Parts: sequence; C-alpha cells; structure tokens
Amino acid sequence: MGNASFLLPLMVVVLLHNFVATLSLESLNITTDQLALLALKAHVSHDPQNLLATNWSTTASVCNWIRITCGSRHHRVTALNLSGMNLTGIIPPHLGNLSFLAWFNIQYNSFHGVLPTELTNLRRLKYVNFANNSFNGEIPSWFDSFTQLQSLFLHTNNFSGAIPSSLGSLSKLEELVLYKNDLEGQIPIAIGNLSNLKSLYLNDNQLSGHLPFAIFDHLPKLRHLDLGFNYLSGRLPTSLFKCQNLETLILKANSFKGSVPLQIGNLTRLKWLYFNGNNLTGESVDGNREFDFA
Repeated sequence: MGNASFLLPLMVVVLLHNFVATLSLESLNITTDQLALLALKAHVSHDPQNLLATNWSTTASVCNWIRITCGSRHHRVTALNLSGMNLTGIIPPHLGNLSFLAWFNIQYNSFHGVLPTELTNLRRLKYVNFANNSFNGEIPSWFDSFTQLQSLFLHTNNFSGAIPSSLGSLSKLEELVLYKNDLEGQIPIAIGNLSNLKSLYLNDNQLSGHLPFAIFDHLPKLRHLDLGFNYLSGRLPTSLFKCQNLETLILKANSFKGSVPLQIGNLTRLKWLYFNGNNLTGESVDGNREFDFA
C-alpha cells in the first residue's frame, strides 16, 4: 500500500512533465515557423500591395496569414505561395527552418541574390518554383537534398554555370524546367537517371557539346523535351527515339548535324516537332506528317 501511495504522485509528475514538454515543443515549432517567415518579411524591400506588411502580424496565428498553408496534423507550415506579388528582396537563411514545407512557390517576383545553403533542411519539398525572378550564381549542387522533389522550376532567372549532375539523383522528379538562364557546358549524363521525368526544358541557354549517347535510354515517361536555342552539336543520339511518349520535341537553333534516324517514325504521339536551324537532313515520317529539318 505504501508503494502504491508513492508511485501515484510519481506517475502524475512524469505525465505532467511529458505533457508540458510536448506542449512546449509544439509551441516552439510554431514559433520557429513564425520567426522564419518574419525574417523573410524583413528581407523584402518592396511590397507594393503591403500584403505582408499588413497581414503577416504576430497578433494572428501564422496559419491564418495570407499565402500560408499549415498541415492539420502537425500544425506546421506546409506551403508558402507568394506567386505574382511583385515582391523585391532576398531569401534569408531562416527559411531553412520551415522543416515541414512541401510547396515553395515565389514565381513572378523580383527576388535576387544567391540561394542560402540552409534551404537544404527543407527535406519534405515536393514542389519548388523560383521562376521569373532575378536569382544569380550557379544552380546549387545541394538541390539533391530535396529527395522528395517532383517539380523544379528555375526558368527565367540569371543562373549561370553548368547544370549540376547532382540533379540526376532526384529519383522522383517529373518536371525540370531551366530555360532562359545563362547555363553553359554540356548536359550531364546524370539527367538520364531521372526515370520519372515527364518534362525537360533546357532551351534558351548557352549549353554546348554533344548529347551523351545513352542519355535518353531510361526516360520512358518523357513527354516534353525542349533543347532549342543553345549551342549543342554532333549527331542525334538514337536513344532519343526510345522515348515513345514524346509529344513535344524541340531541338531548333542548335548545331546538330547528320541525318535524322529513321526511328523517329516510332514517335507516334508527337504533336510538336521543331528541328529547324540545324544541319540536319531527313524526309517525311509517314504519309500524313512531313517535317522540316532544315
């Protein structure tokens, strides 16, 4: 009886301690997200509609802020969508603390500078859209930290340097859109590892060299490919014509040469085909379709 009298208060103390610890952890998590977003707000130098200035306030719950979505289970920020708000600023390292973030969309703004390495903490990211901004520097090789990533849109920025081969390890990636930057060098063979890839847009850059012979061997789901307006050269790899789900194939305004392989006739789903502006030769694919390879 004496032992029971002793254990009961002890159990109450332990349970109360665990409850307070859990409550404090949840509070800390919400506070962490709030501080991260307030840091972003502080690094926005131009907010023409004053949306962040008037709405992102500590007097309201973070989950009620404009353009913020929280998950119902953990009560953490899961989506940040600032698309088309005409904001000017930089991305602070504090955003790396939004550890439950899965959707990150800031397209059509004027964010600039380089991306902080602290973003590598965003391991749950599935969708990233930084398009139509003014980011510069190289595309970070640490993007391979986003192992759940399905869509990556970095087009219409000022990214330079080579396409990092580390992108080839993003096994769940379905959309890779890098057009209208200042990217140069060869297309890495590692892109051929993206077996779930459906859309690849690398056009309007300064890419050069030959396409790796086997780069398309393992891209069975590829539907849209645009490599136009680059400096790519050499012959077309026959592996390209294994991508039988292709609907869009644009290679125009490069320096490809030689004849177009007869296997192009296997691409029965093609709706858009542009090979002009190269040194290619070829004939009509079938009785109903005729393409200009000049």
